[in-house]
Amino acid sequence: MVQNVAGMLAELEPEDFHLLSGIEQGMRFSEWVAREKIPEFSRLTPENVAYRLDRCLARDLVQRKTIQYEGYQLKFEGYDALALHTFAERESVEGFGAPLGVGKESDVYEVQSYKPLALKYHREGFTNFREVMKERDYTSDREHVSWLYTARKAAEREYGALEALYPDVSVPRPIDHNRHAIVMEKIDGVELSRTRLEDEQVVPVLDLILSEMATAYDEGFVHADMSEYNVFVSSEGITIFDWPQATPTDHENAAEFLERDVRNVARYFHRKYPRLVGDVDAAALAADIADGAFETVREYVLED
Repeated sequence: MVQNVAGMLAELEPEDFHLLSGIEQGMRFSEWVAREKIPEFSRLTPENVAYRLDRCLARDLVQRKTIQYEGYQLKFEGYDALALHTFAERESVEGFGAPLGVGKESDVYEVQSYKPLALKYHREGFTNFREVMKERDYTSDREHVSWLYTARKAAEREYGALEALYPDVSVPRPIDHNRHAIVMEKIDGVELSRTRLEDEQVVPVLDLILSEMATAYDEGFVHADMSEYNVFVSSEGITIFDWPQATPTDHENAAEFLERDVRNVARYFHRKYPRLVGDVDAAALAADIADGAFETVREYVLED
C-alpha cells in the first residue's frame, strides 16, 4: 500500500520539489535516472542534489539502485507529493481527510476545499504493470512505458471523459487534474454491490443505469468497465464513476465494449434479483442503446 504523503508536505522545501520534478522529467527517457543527469533535469547544483536526495530517500519519496550505475526513480509517494503540491498551489485542495477507498488501481481520499471533495490517485501499472500494458490502448505505441506514464494517461483519460459527460450524465463533477491525480465531487451513496434494493426499486434502478449509459453513448463515450462496483446508489438516483477506460464511440471496439458493459450490469441484476430480472438479450439491448431506442430493460428479457 502506498503511504499517504499529505502529512509530510509541510516538511518539504521548494528544492525538494525541484528534485522530484527533475527525476520525473528524467523518467520520460529511462526507467532509472542516472545520478549525474539529475542536476541537469532539476536545475540544482550537484551538492544540492546530494542533500535533496538524502532528504527524499529518508521520506521514501524516491528509490535508488546501484546495479551497473547509480540511478534514481520516483516512488508513487514522490509522484503523489508533486501532484498534491500542485493542487495546494492552485488552492484546489486546502486540507486532507480520511481514505474513501483503496484499490489495486487507485486510492481515493476525502479532501477539503470550498466543500468536501474527493482526490483520486491513479495507480495503474504499480502492481499489475504487464496487465495494464496488454489491456490499455494508450500504451500500445510507446517503446518505453513506465508506471508513471500509464497512471498519468489513465487520469488524463478519466478526467477528459468526466469533463465531456458532466452534467448530462450522472458522473462526479470534475474539479482539477494534475499528473496521475484527479480532484472531483465527492459522491454520496452506497456502492451498488453493497446495496439491497426493495423489489419495486430493482427494475427502475437498472433502467436508470442503462439510461445513463445510453446518454453517455450519445455524448460519445462507452464506459468499457461497467460493473456493480462502479455505480453508487442514493436517494437522489445513481452515479457512475471510474472512467479511466472510457472509449470513444467511434473506436473500432466500441460496440463490443458497450455490449460487454450491458451484459455485466444485466447479469449482476439477474444474479442478485432472479425473481425480478430475467436473462437479458445483451446484444439487442446494446444495439438499441447505440441507436437511441432504449426505453426499459423489460423489452429485452428472454423467455424461459
